[in-house]
Amino acid sequence: MARPRQALLTRERIVEAAASLVDAEGLDALSTRRLATELGVQGPSLYNHFATKSDIVDAVADAVIADVDVSAFGLCEWPEALRRWARSYHAVLVAHPNIVPVLAQGPGRRPGGLAMAEAVYGALVDAGWSYARATHIGALMRYLVTGSALGSFALGFAADPQLYERYPHLGHAPRLAEHHEAVDEGAFELGLDLLITGLTARYEMGTR
Repeated sequence: MARPRQALLTRERIVEAAASLVDAEGLDALSTRRLATELGVQGPSLYNHFATKSDIVDAVADAVIADVDVSAFGLCEWPEALRRWARSYHAVLVAHPNIVPVLAQGPGRRPGGLAMAEAVYGALVDAGWSYARATHIGALMRYLVTGSALGSFALGFAADPQLYERYPHLGHAPRLAEHHEAVDEGAFELGLDLLITGLTARYEMGTR
């Protein structure tokens, strides 16, 4: 009887398996040995496609960034484009929180990350922002988006009323976990709105 044919090992299969592993168990769970086991291959075969584990992590990060929608740049005025992009970026990172620490370090040499930076920075400069201010805005947006995706603010408080007896202004803290999605998303939207409103005001004043 012929042996079952093994699925062809490709970069795409490796990245997909690595991304699933990172999503499920975190970055620490990712190793070439574990990944090879998940794929049903020998560890050395991975090196036909990636030189190092770091290269695999970079590929996973870039695959995540590929899901961010940058189409609003070039279609909308810069404030609305920035808002739509930030919401898409935020949603993608919230769906893949375990890769956020890698993305928070910047694009490095990753093509997808650099292409996204090019789209954002280019749109801001084309709208009339100076190179320096466009850089500041890009950095500020990354701080907001990655920071909001690194962890839940609301889930950082224990749901134990007795704990807060010494902290009267935190009397509602035990209820935060119950409403964590509304709290966290509301905070992100507030921050995004204040940021874009402030930038728009500066832009209209000619402080660019």
